[in-house]
Amino acid sequence: MHIDVGHVLRHSASLPYADLVTRSTGAAVRRCIEAELAGLSEGDVATLDFTHIGMMDYSCADEVVAKLLLDLARRGARPSSLVFHGITDAHVEAIEDVLLHHGLALVVHFADGAARLIGAASDDERALWQLVHLRGASDVADLARESARESADILVVLEALLDRRLLKREGSTFAPIGVAA
Repeated sequence: MHIDVGHVLRHSASLPYADLVTRSTGAAVRRCIEAELAGLSEGDVATLDFTHIGMMDYSCADEVVAKLLLDLARRGARPSSLVFHGITDAHVEAIEDVLLHHGLALVVHFADGAARLIGAASDDERALWQLVHLRGASDVADLARESARESADILVVLEALLDRRLLKREGSTFAPIGVAA
């Protein structure tokens, strides 16, 4: 599923501009996104596309990103993963601040195709996420060998990344989530 956040903003708040500002606007956009996500099945990946969003203030980042992630985690809700696409450096500042505040992390895909793990993540989580992102789908033994660590240690970090919806499992391998739209 692909959700154009700019389109949601224009229709949920009846605003002619593309800036996510004010908490009430963010809450309206989040509720619309939650309604769209409700129809997904476990295992689905949803892409939230911020390409058509100009500025995003901290209150909207809190409503649209952090509260959405918190609600999905609290309910164990579908989809399995959210991919944030079209994020700009201007968006990252507000998003990362609210993620750190709430102890959350997410994967963002930038317009140029680059992906990055942002928010609250340990050094081990960041390093292993980066390794999986660079290698593609990999099994525990390959990742342990590549990182010169014990398989059991690697598996603990991989499971944490799975629980946080930052990687996905494909059979016996772990893989990056989503494909930038």
